Amino acid sequence: MGNAGSRKIASKHSKKLASALYDNENMGAPTLEADPDYPVVITLARDYGADAHEIGIALQERLGIPLYDNELLIRAAQRSETVVDKVAVYDERISAEMMAFLPDRFDSRTVGDQLYGALKQVIQDVGFTESCIIIGRLSDYILRDNPNCINVLVTAPLEERVALVAKRRGIDRRRAQKVVKGMQKNRELFYKRYSAGKAKLHGGKDLVVNRALFGCEGCSDIIARAYEVKMRELGRA
Repeated sequence: MGNAGSRKIASKHSKKLASALYDNENMGAPTLEADPDYPVVITLARDYGADAHEIGIALQERLGIPLYDNELLIRAAQRSETVVDKVAVYDERISAEMMAFLPDRFDSRTVGDQLYGALKQVIQDVGFTESCIIIGRLSDYILRDNPNCINVLVTAPLEERVALVAKRRGIDRRRAQKVVKGMQKNRELFYKRYSAGKAKLHGGKDLVVNRALFGCEGCSDIIARAYEVKMRELGRA
């Protein structure tokens, strides 16, 4: 059976899985910490090349809530009174100047740190005021005081992510693998740096969805059901 047929079957199974997991009113996200004063926010952490943005678009269309991805950079640039390109250089990356610090200077604030501060404020502004979907940028950790967050990791096997990056960038698989591994390391270091080692890219998630297994539609089905259960718990369904 080809990949297309396998993914179609996986998508059907994902819908059944989502229904089985969340149709029971006693299941779903924990109810003890739910707080009606906070919005329900979906954070999508992702392994590089898993293409969580496409899943975010599908969730936005299905749930009718805003998606924040590159828009976060635009708002952070406005807040820090700088250009978007300058913020984008530090997007989920550790700056070279920080990496060059001696151990006793490791906590010094770099340009990247200052721009991250603006990005953090933007994420808090939206994540504490409206139900939405936020792509990456340590949003699960930044919004840890919002008890209604649904923190998701979007992943896929390395070979699948390499193939996707190679196709989209028009490069060979060897170069694509180097890109994927380099950007993955950047994201992991970003978590370590700006959570002071308290959070990890692959840690503390409520859901982990495999893009290669379930596809965009299947992943969005599973995540959407979790959101709907949380809304029901809060009496907003």
